[in-house]
Amino acid sequence: MIVYPLSEGQFTVDQTKVFVPFDASLDELNQRPAGSLLVEIQPFVVITSSDVILLDAGLGYRVGEELQIYRQLNAAGIRPEQITKVILSHLHKDHMGGIAYEDATGQWQASFPQATYYVQKTELDYALSMTSTSYLPSLLRWLLSYEKLMMLDGATTIGPTIRCEPSGGHCPFHQVVWISENDQIVFYGGDEAPQLQQMKHRFVAKYDKDGKKAMQLRAQWWQQAETEQWTFLFYHDVTNAVYRR
Repeated sequence: MIVYPLSEGQFTVDQTKVFVPFDASLDELNQRPAGSLLVEIQPFVVITSSDVILLDAGLGYRVGEELQIYRQLNAAGIRPEQITKVILSHLHKDHMGGIAYEDATGQWQASFPQATYYVQKTELDYALSMTSTSYLPSLLRWLLSYEKLMMLDGATTIGPTIRCEPSGGHCPFHQVVWISENDQIVFYGGDEAPQLQQMKHRFVAKYDKDGKKAMQLRAQWWQQAETEQWTFLFYHDVTNAVYRR
């Protein structure tokens, strides 16, 4: 397998759930609103013998008129139409905002038109019921109607290499993903395993719906990964995108 991080850049986010670009050479974290977190926004592409898999899709952040995720794919020699599967850990806007874009007429168009999109059915139902600024209602409605959407019902194996499993720590219907091929195991934990330092230290995060469960899951995964030699993909880690346990 080949893994490519697709960084959209660094952002700060506070209680408003607005992601503000952060340039470490120009900006100071202490000048951002109190309680601001500095995070990387970083989807991943995993290439197997049969698929080009996108794990989450970022904010949909643009550089000029071009999606940043397109720029990163191009740098890796991958065209958007080569993506075969888009797997969404959950539907907060910083993880799914790039699944589609608005064209000149204001209509949503799939960013990865040849891909099947995978999400837990309960997660989509839950997101559509919410009024929180963490979600993008119009994009969620588009996803619900998209002809290439595959809604998962609990733990699911997709083909010979992919396993999705509900985890429910960060938000009630969050899922995590294992991709296994040729004795390699790649693990993507979304917002329940977002940064390396969170795997090494036990703590309850205030931004998790069930912080105790998320903490316990991280400890379980970290221990299992040592035995099975997983490669972790960290979506929000500023310095450690890919980490072999």
